[in-house]
Amino acid sequence: MAKLITIFGGSGFVGRYVVQALAKTGARLRVATRDPHLALHVRPLAALGQLDFVRTDLGNAASLARAVEGADAVVNLVGTLSDSHGGFEAVHVKGAGAIAKAAAAAGAAVLVHVSALGADAESESGYGRSKALGEAAVRAAFPKATILRPSVIFGSEDGFLNRFAGLLRLPVVPVVAPATKFQPVYVVDVARAIAAAACEPSLHAGKTVSLGGPDVLTMRGLLDWLAQTTGRDPVLVDVPDAAAGLLASLTGWLPGAPLTTDQWKMLQTDNVVPEGAPGLSALGVDATPMAAVAPGWLVRFRPHGRFSVA
Repeated sequence: MAKLITIFGGSGFVGRYVVQALAKTGARLRVATRDPHLALHVRPLAALGQLDFVRTDLGNAASLARAVEGADAVVNLVGTLSDSHGGFEAVHVKGAGAIAKAAAAAGAAVLVHVSALGADAESESGYGRSKALGEAAVRAAFPKATILRPSVIFGSEDGFLNRFAGLLRLPVVPVVAPATKFQPVYVVDVARAIAAAACEPSLHAGKTVSLGGPDVLTMRGLLDWLAQTTGRDPVLVDVPDAAAGLLASLTGWLPGAPLTTDQWKMLQTDNVVPEGAPGLSALGVDATPMAAVAPGWLVRFRPHGRFSVA
């Protein structure tokens, strides 16, 4: 029989691409989610009868056990950018550890845990610290887990390139942390890397792999590229670090704040693959440049959409 793979977070932005990548391998898929009714959009991404859903609560051991029962491999994509009500600790640390324990108890041969490139136990950012603590919890429960650390992930539905491209419609755009470097990675490449790690455990078990694209840009450079790609010409104004930090501390606690204190702390460190660290190529994946794919969906941000003159 085909392998059974349980995917936690399989209905999210990255999850839908992971479902597609794993479906192509012929595996049977089980998407673990809080509300299966809100995850039905991923069903057409697999063949008839290839995918099923299971209602799961990260804080409920019994529901986690049901989600991983009989699974040959488990993939954990669950993450949060909000620390509201202790979200970082609950999701990145306790949740990740609980999934790893459940996978080990169920006898799963493979666990792929998706962390983040900024994972660091010494990070000033709560997000970065929680990601590192989560990795430690996963390793303690499932030593042979494959841990993947992607940089900022971009794709047609992302909240990264699309967000900044939307801001460039304004006549003046402030640039926070203009010198901070990023190495954006294409969501399809991330999904292929996850599929390789899940389906080829003999090659990747126990490893930590950093996932970054071929382009390394500063925040200012990213906005310049987006402006050129979308045909916009706003005035870009670099915001001094002191002013940006003060803004984050004064308004970051508000719902929907443009910059939280924790995000500001994350922006103080470059988000690039460490020199010498194994990357996408270690998983047999060629990195896709932004310019090769992003203009296809960013065209809607041009002044006259698809009818704009390039």
